[in-house]
Amino acid sequence: MSFDSSSTGFERALAATAVGVYLLVVVGATTALTNAATACPTWPACNGRWVVPLDDPQLAVAWGHRVVALAVGLLLTGTAVLSLRRDVRRRVREALAFAAVLYPAQVVLGALAATTTTPAWFAGVHLAAGMAIFVGVVLALAWTLEPETKDGPVEMGVVGPDGPTDSPPVRSAPDGLAERAKRTGFAYFRLMKPRLMWLLCLVASAGMALAAGPNLRVGTVVATLTGGVLSIGASGTFNHVLERDKDKKMNRTADRPAATDQIPIRNAVAFGLLLAALSLAVFLSVNLLVAALGLTAIVFYSVVYTLLLKPNTVQNTVIGGFAGSLPALIGWAAVTDGVGLPALVLAGVIFLWTPAHFYNLALAYKDDYARGGFPMMPVVRGEAETRKHVLLYLGATLLASSVLVAVTNLGWLYAATSVAFGAVFLWTVVRLHRERDRAAAFRSFHASNAYLGAVLIAVVVDAIAL
Repeated sequence: MSFDSSSTGFERALAATAVGVYLLVVVGATTALTNAATACPTWPACNGRWVVPLDDPQLAVAWGHRVVALAVGLLLTGTAVLSLRRDVRRRVREALAFAAVLYPAQVVLGALAATTTTPAWFAGVHLAAGMAIFVGVVLALAWTLEPETKDGPVEMGVVGPDGPTDSPPVRSAPDGLAERAKRTGFAYFRLMKPRLMWLLCLVASAGMALAAGPNLRVGTVVATLTGGVLSIGASGTFNHVLERDKDKKMNRTADRPAATDQIPIRNAVAFGLLLAALSLAVFLSVNLLVAALGLTAIVFYSVVYTLLLKPNTVQNTVIGGFAGSLPALIGWAAVTDGVGLPALVLAGVIFLWTPAHFYNLALAYKDDYARGGFPMMPVVRGEAETRKHVLLYLGATLLASSVLVAVTNLGWLYAATSVAFGAVFLWTVVRLHRERDRAAAFRSFHASNAYLGAVLIAVVVDAIAL
């Protein structure tokens, strides 16, 4: 697929339309939750006025929603017309036509919601129609960015001349007892996969904040996050031990403590068991459900993902996202001793975000994963298919994020954060499709981290402080 100026312009129009529709969906859901529509019970003008005073927040929000709807409608129409004047795939035109035809119906639904008394389910229909429009635009974008010729699978388990060998790198022995203790301590710390901790702790914090709001107790937070850190450390340690032979074959992981025998395997296993026992003890101090979910997370990541999914199926990353979504349920259960709908939706956001996030890393380290014998998406189905899945899962993540608005009391901080960082993430994914190199994959990877981190912080702040 060639990327001339006209094709790039169409891609930009599609990407802008996708962001616009997503903005409209999130703003609409937030407007409904804040009852801002009641300030403007006439349509299309607001109480007979086309210019509304901005000193009334609800009136400004309701009118702003209509202005955004008009702008997005014009953008969608322009993009659909542009598709007719460009040499694009038929399915791209059909997806845009579907979105463009559905949009007027969505406007009518919005007008009815603003001017009449509608049943509770009507808001759900309105939201679903907006999501369907968003799906149509995202599919059109994915099919536009998809190249005509796709690459094939890569042979797994082959170590090239520049790849690592089965022999661990030679390390010089440190001088002095203090230096050896420091090095050993850092090796144990690396076994725990500390880079995963901050994000997963944020997920649990968001779950707690949604459940308790401003009534969240410090003791609950400390116990839940302490148990979470210990369980993540246990899972990471078992993962290092079980994958040590494959880690030796990969440049990215060849220097891990278990792969280089910095930590004897017997000691690493004992360390993992100790962390698991401590995490369960801390979780039990919160409640039994939290402990059960914590144990499930450890077993799922260490056994189901590491031993069964990762080495055997191309869907390892997708199914493995269940492990990352469990902290959302743990956080909610820590407060309520149960599992509620907002927690399930938050877990769904994490589950759908995981492939959109990790597939970027799989692209950057495709050859490494092939040497290790892992059937990652770019290894088995090629880079083009993987890039398409990054975009599709990003679209699904954004949809789940908008559902979170509909089932919680989150306000404008969350809405603005989700739209702004979602737009940045989408921009990096579009660049990934055009540039198709390792730098673009890392850019998209870091944008995915920024998106989820910012959204989770917004959830915590919005639920507790606003």
